[in-house]
Amino acid sequence: MNAFYLGVVLIFLSAAGFGMIPIFALYAYQGGATVTTLLFFRFILAALCFFAYILIKERKISVDRSSVKYLLLMGGVIYTLQSNLYFSSVKFIPASLAVLIFYIYPVFVAIASSLVDKEILSKQIMFSIALSLAGLTLVLGTSFGEINMIGTLLALGAGLVYSCYIVLGNRVLKKSPALVTSAFICLFAAVSLFIIGLATGTLKFDLTTEAWLAVAGVALCCTVLAIFTFFRGLELIGSTRASILSMIEPLITIGFSALLFRERLTWLQILGGAAVLAGAMLVVSAREKSKDEKPYKAEAKKAG
Repeated sequence: MNAFYLGVVLIFLSAAGFGMIPIFALYAYQGGATVTTLLFFRFILAALCFFAYILIKERKISVDRSSVKYLLLMGGVIYTLQSNLYFSSVKFIPASLAVLIFYIYPVFVAIASSLVDKEILSKQIMFSIALSLAGLTLVLGTSFGEINMIGTLLALGAGLVYSCYIVLGNRVLKKSPALVTSAFICLFAAVSLFIIGLATGTLKFDLTTEAWLAVAGVALCCTVLAIFTFFRGLELIGSTRASILSMIEPLITIGFSALLFRERLTWLQILGGAAVLAGAMLVVSAREKSKDEKPYKAEAKKAG
């Protein structure tokens, strides 16, 4: 198969994996799993798989020592918090709605990057932000009285925290390989969740067979496979195309939610969701375009 088309297929597989997270989570909850239990097993199984793969391929695990504290912060605090917020949101609102609200995060990333990394908010990004916010208003405002505000705030909070994770991750990835970074983040997240589970008594092991299968699905399909195929696809087609193609994740969640749980969105909510995704795609493409232009501007200055 052509390398480009292989990359596209891999990114679609990754998006399918990530898009199935809320679906597996609902089955796990129905079988007696708590959020802490689900996330602990998700990250510990993923960490074991990542470290095993790295050892088999590289024969050693090397990480930049200066990055360890950031990896601990990303995995033990930020990613743990983000996952808790996102996985908890589907307990209060439909998975299809949760994923649409969560996908406002590229807007938060653009704003955070302008404040932290001094990235310029171009007209395209400003328009994208306005479009996404308008779409979010449609998603929530069409039946605002019927939407559970706790679930809505949890999904929004997950998107906000995830944007912090991405901004920090961009810095860490400059020093550590992506798979090594993922392995340590999963490990630190698992340790953090294990401590939280013991302290709060929310780490439960008496789950149904269906719940254990759902937990395994989240760990293997939605974490290990999804991350691995994303990084491999990223190598083949580049970050801009990979980021844009990944935006089909909410569509996968919505499709399976409708098929398995008979969740239905109104036409205005669907229109609003499309606007959120369109705005997010524009944010991603605009930021990647600005990154690509910087080297050329620097070379032009040198030449001048």
